[in-house]
Amino acid sequence: QPVGPALFPGLIAVGLCACGALLVVKGWRARRNGPWLQWEDWVHSPRHVLALAVLLGSVVLYIVAGTALGFLPTAFVILVAMMAVLRVPLKRNLLIALVATLAVHFMFYKLLRVPLPWGVLTPFAW
Repeated sequence: QPVGPALFPGLIAVGLCACGALLVVKGWRARRNGPWLQWEDWVHSPRHVLALAVLLGSVVLYIVAGTALGFLPTAFVILVAMMAVLRVPLKRNLLIALVATLAVHFMFYKLLRVPLPWGVLTPFAW
């Protein structure tokens, strides 16, 4: 049979589904007599709830504004926000966000040839 580009992602998806099913069965057995929903301790921590909100907001931001703003500004803002929640010092935060954004862009755009959106930086596209 011909092996196409969808083979390995498909195998990974099947493996993840199988692992998810095993986790559901394990949880079902462990909580047979217990409550259906039990919050973990981190849910009562405002810092952790804020980190979750920033993570979910980052995904929404990239979906909504990624094409219009472009990958570089959007990824930079997302990384700065995520590291701010993790209390990374501002100078280090900005430096790491800049280097990581450029490195990821280089790897995907130049090496893997994934067409990332330029958005507002279209006149400066390289």
